[in-house]
Amino acid sequence: MYSQISESASIDRTAEIGDYCVIQENVRIGKNCHIANHVVIYPGTLIGDDVIIYDHTIIGRPPIKGKRSVKRAAEDSESPAEISSGVKIGSNAVIYNQTSIGKNVLIADSAAVRERVIIGRETIVGRLVTIENDTTVGKKCKLETGCYITAYSEIGNGCFIAPMVQTSNDNFLGRTEERFKHFKGLILKDGGRIGVGAVILPGIEIGEEAVVAAGAVVTKNVSARTVVMGIPANYYREVPPGEWFENQ
Repeated sequence: MYSQISESASIDRTAEIGDYCVIQENVRIGKNCHIANHVVIYPGTLIGDDVIIYDHTIIGRPPIKGKRSVKRAAEDSESPAEISSGVKIGSNAVIYNQTSIGKNVLIADSAAVRERVIIGRETIVGRLVTIENDTTVGKKCKLETGCYITAYSEIGNGCFIAPMVQTSNDNFLGRTEERFKHFKGLILKDGGRIGVGAVILPGIEIGEEAVVAAGAVVTKNVSARTVVMGIPANYYREVPPGEWFENQ
């Protein structure tokens, strides 16, 4: 069936391209890739070897801004998305430009990865997860179904974020010019874990190997290797060494 492929695109002969795909200028697709049906790949996108992209997914799309959107100088960059070898991307996902996806990452159905996001190798991004702009996610993390990672967040290696976790970066709730000086998302250090449905307020730092219990509302920093729980979250106990990521 028909696909629209730019003459300037470079596609290895071992790659398989499905029906009704749009592959735009200067896209590069490596060896043994499988691009399913109705996939759109924007100009300049770099795709490594052994990548699988399922139906109706969009790769390398530029961001759009409303008249009142918060802006940063870097947003005008048009650097392409980079998808490393061994990545799998599910159906209906949207990966913006200016992103870097590490080796063997899994991005599940209907996930959204915004501009200027870096995701480390072997991380799993679950169904319906949103990772907002200017965020770094380390290697070997798990971001479970429906969690929301706000803009300007920093997530270390080996972290676990359970379903429906919500994070925020604006203590001013979108009011006053003062807020532009204070935007700051979640800081989750290596091995940190956040339980299902927890809410993390702006700029909170959760220390190495710390645990936030399900349903907690975190209003202050969490020390390394401690468990917090409740509304607001408070100290509960220490995290035993047998649960540390480095000991797995």
